Parts: sequence; structure tokens; C-alpha cells
Amino acid sequence: MRLLVDTHLLVWWVAGRRLSRETAALIADPANEVFASAASIWELTIKAGLGRIDVDPGAFVQKLESGGFTALPVTSRHAVAVAELPDIHRDPFDRLLVAQSRVEQMSLLTHDKALSGYGALVVHSA
Repeated sequence: MRLLVDTHLLVWWVAGRRLSRETAALIADPANEVFASAASIWELTIKAGLGRIDVDPGAFVQKLESGGFTALPVTSRHAVAVAELPDIHRDPFDRLLVAQSRVEQMSLLTHDKALSGYGALVVHSA
């Protein structure tokens, strides 16, 4: 399975916060290809700059790389796909993650129940 992990779960994973058993198993399963979007790093960098989160974006990226996450860049196709989404969720970063998962045909692993409205590609993590 190809999985795109949302920003919230990435932060929890890097911080060593306990994930649900199902979520941890999906991320750790060597049969799964697990991705972290550049959009998530961008979001964290903005929030760190505003003082809303205490994170070193460079160290964060290194932790993801050493943890086996594959970086997913943001492309023009991803940006265009955002316009095709129904207005279920207003957060631009979350909408971009949904668009990326659709374009790249991967599941979006998220803790945000509201994103489930985007369909079967969204896997809600309890």
C-alpha cells in the first residue's frame, strides 16, 4: 500500500508520541511505501516561524528520512487537483494532501475525521 501521512501524524511520529496500534503498524509495515509531503514540511516551517510549534524543520526532515519516509514533492498537477476537490475542508495544506493522494493514487493516513468526506482514499487513524 502507498501511504501519504498527514502533518499531524508526522509530528506525533517524530515526537515519539504513541500512535494508535493500527497507524503504527501501517507506517512500520515494510510492504507499505510511506510518504511525507513537502507541503507538510512547508506547513511546519510556517508554524515554527510564527511561534505556534517548536520544531527545527531541518532536523524534522532528517528524522523522517532516517525513519524510512519517502519525500513527496508538490507538483503543478497536485496544485491543479486542489481545484477539483469539493469544499469539505478549508485548510489549504490538508486540501493539498488530499489532492496529492488522489493524483498519486495513494491513501492519505490522517487523524482528521473531516477529511474522511473525501472518500475511500482517506484512511482515518483513531
